[in-house]
Amino acid sequence: MQFNSIHFLIFFPVVLLVYFIIPKKLRYIWLLIASYYFYMSWNPSYAILMAFSTVVTYLCSIIIQQAVTEEGKSWQILKKATLGIALGVNLAILFMFKYLDFAIDNINTVLDTFGISIIENKFDLLLPVGISFYTFQALGYVIDVYRQDVKAEYNLFKYALFVSFFPQLVAGPIERSGKLLSQIKNTDKIKLWNYERIVKGFMIMMWGFFLKVVIADRAATVVNTVFNQYYAYESFELLTAIVLFAVQIYCDFASYSTIAVGAAQIMGFELMDNFDTPYFAMSIKEFWRRWHISLSTWFKDYLYIPLGGNRKGKTRKYINTMIVFLVSGLWHGANWTYVIWGALHGAYQIIGDVTKPVKSKLEKKLNVKTDALSYKAVKVLTTFALTCLAWVFFRADTVYIAVDYIARLFTQLNPWAITSGAIYSIGLERQEMNILIISLVIMILVDLLKYTKNIRFENIADNQNFWVRGLIIMVLIIAVLIFGAYGYNFDAQEFIYFQF
Repeated sequence: MQFNSIHFLIFFPVVLLVYFIIPKKLRYIWLLIASYYFYMSWNPSYAILMAFSTVVTYLCSIIIQQAVTEEGKSWQILKKATLGIALGVNLAILFMFKYLDFAIDNINTVLDTFGISIIENKFDLLLPVGISFYTFQALGYVIDVYRQDVKAEYNLFKYALFVSFFPQLVAGPIERSGKLLSQIKNTDKIKLWNYERIVKGFMIMMWGFFLKVVIADRAATVVNTVFNQYYAYESFELLTAIVLFAVQIYCDFASYSTIAVGAAQIMGFELMDNFDTPYFAMSIKEFWRRWHISLSTWFKDYLYIPLGGNRKGKTRKYINTMIVFLVSGLWHGANWTYVIWGALHGAYQIIGDVTKPVKSKLEKKLNVKTDALSYKAVKVLTTFALTCLAWVFFRADTVYIAVDYIARLFTQLNPWAITSGAIYSIGLERQEMNILIISLVIMILVDLLKYTKNIRFENIADNQNFWVRGLIIMVLIIAVLIFGAYGYNFDAQEFIYFQF
């Protein structure tokens, strides 16, 4: 079930209605039923897979919890072995459904160079929606229990709701047990009718819908048009498509997280922010503090730090950084394009760290004013350009296409196209492109307000009369209904991160 579907627009109000009227002690049971229905609307059989992962991590966490309270070497061995089982089982399932075909294809490529008979691949398994997200969320919980950061949850249904909570189930944010599970354990204490909370939650949801159907889905038309026939276009059109893909993936992914945060807030749950104005970052390192925050912090806490982080010298730090970004690339998809995308971001960070002393000395020597707006603007634009370059590999179907795309970008120059109206001939008619441009300006202003003043969208109307908030919500509803990308020339766009 997609957020931008009629199905969800019926489902969510029904869930809310029942949630608000049933006895307090039954709330988590109802949300668990709703969450499994939400997930089963894609493929009912894969709910069994999620349930299996849930049961495995639930049982392992209880064994680990018991081992934590006991003394003796045998209990410590059991604790480590149980953690290994939880990790092994879940990662094996993830590998089988997401990476098995990729692994076989690459093994076949290597074998073929030696003239060895090729392994036949008969699996062709359909990737379960959201498997990477709920797997990481469940594994994070088991590791937290192992580290004694949280205690194991003995109520299976409450833990199952933590793994399957429908607002953030299939595309995040990847929540931590210390935050979300603790809220689920206290669902009977949530004050349901809270006007401020409900209005803000609804405003957040509507802003998410605006980002998705007005901006992301409209930008997707241009991106798909150019990338599908990139060889027919020159630098201006190619550059426009890259920039709009950066816009599309940000608005698409941020919209899902935004709708998830808003929906959860209406029900009294607080989810973490997954994005914090990432395209205003002044370095790639800062970009990753602002982009997909739940995943980047997951990798930091559960992979980078256990590998040694930056505690074992600079060489080890750079190796660990590259490992994390290679794994991050592979997490996004079973394709070398994603691996290269991750490698580029790892290289960016390493190069930035190595050259930092030289840059600092040069800036002092040239008396560069690092607090000047012009300096900050150059750093933001440079970071955005590097990010866009990496996005080409993320979007391209193959490494060859990505490399060829970039080559054409720098060799097939047509700067005159800026004033020739070429922008209106790459998938969107003049009126649709103008709507996209105006919407982008609105989005940038909202992000700029958050970046400079730390004022979030839902707080813009704070201390105003209730009718001001009502007006903002009405304007968003009208914008989504009138200017959303529907009808002729538009396909209903699935959220990009569903495939991960």
